[in-house]
Amino acid sequence: MERQDFFKNTDKNSTGPLQGLLVLEATTTWSGPMAGCILADLGADVIKVELPPGDVTRFAPPLLPDTQLSFAHQTVNRNKRSLALDLRTTQGAQVFLKLATRADVVIENFLPGTLESWGIGFSDVEAVRPDCIYLSISGWGQYGELSDRPGYDPATQAVSGWMSLNGEPEGVAVKAPTFLADDLAGLHGAVSVLAALRHREVSGEGQHIDVALLDSLLFQSNGFLTLGAMNAPLPRMGSEVPVAAPCNTYRCTNGDVFIALILDSHWTALANLMGREDLVEDEGLASNRGRVARRDDINQALSAWFAEHTVEESVRLAAESGVAVSPVNTFADAARMPHVIEREMLQEIELEDGSVAPIVGPAAKFSRTQTKVRSAAAKLGAHTNEILSELGYSPQEIESFQQQKVIGEGPLQHADS
Repeated sequence: MERQDFFKNTDKNSTGPLQGLLVLEATTTWSGPMAGCILADLGADVIKVELPPGDVTRFAPPLLPDTQLSFAHQTVNRNKRSLALDLRTTQGAQVFLKLATRADVVIENFLPGTLESWGIGFSDVEAVRPDCIYLSISGWGQYGELSDRPGYDPATQAVSGWMSLNGEPEGVAVKAPTFLADDLAGLHGAVSVLAALRHREVSGEGQHIDVALLDSLLFQSNGFLTLGAMNAPLPRMGSEVPVAAPCNTYRCTNGDVFIALILDSHWTALANLMGREDLVEDEGLASNRGRVARRDDINQALSAWFAEHTVEESVRLAAESGVAVSPVNTFADAARMPHVIEREMLQEIELEDGSVAPIVGPAAKFSRTQTKVRSAAAKLGAHTNEILSELGYSPQEIESFQQQKVIGEGPLQHADS
């Protein structure tokens, strides 16, 4: 299929399938903003509420080259409007609740009990908007013995058991290089919001959604928690997996490749490609179970073959044989791939300082209600006056809020800039 065929019936006036949905996001760092990012990419009107002088993500290194703008903020807060509002003040909380009367969804990811102490917890919002969907994301959840502790992504990776399996067999446990638990919690939060909206559609009821980073990571651990509960061995295997062989990284003359193989027919094709008739005829390697039992022999044979070929040769020859071999790319390599470019996983967007940067695009493609990066992450408070005016506040009231520091005037200069 060609790209133009997939999008031939696109509604060019649509912001996405969630157009018309209003989301009020009082979040920080990554998990909550990621939930809001997904809903914003899908077309919702997401209002990002930040305490002056701005969320810490605005200042998180590294900065985009030749700018003073954080890669993290530009990535996770695109497609949103910005409201600089001090929720810790009585007036700030009142403005938030007034916004909540119009919002379909509220998202927060502060330590449990924080928003309640500010007068904008679930019960406060429920009182003014009974059918509101209120999503709370935290490290450990809204209840349970760990719920009152701060929870960050790497901490939940460690506690969950996930980190114990990551790294080389003889090395130390290693965290994921991305905000894995944050991302999964944000994704589960967004999916849960959509489910709650469907329930509201048929029942008229709102509800409180509790998503924990720990729970999200455990759910996405491929059933390993079950194996752990039954005391099944779970060794750290580096790039290998317990369910198949060969599945590993191999060194070529000019880089590394990764191979994942489980079908017996693919094993035969690979052995023929390597010119190893002995491996084809070895009945002990004819099944995946047999290959798993003899993974050391397989690794030795594959390492010798790949060591005599370039990455490009290995990928091409394997593809011609119907075997999945992939180059181990850097993100810079991936950014230059024609396939990544055609899939619009990078979209050139003008940022708040007037510079242009390739921002990561939405993963899901919709043939009718196309999604995209519609706008860059906004300057702090860029839409404050606009949003307060929509709520019916007069220019004099807005000026009074500013004088009383209920609303912010913009981000403070970061100490390292």
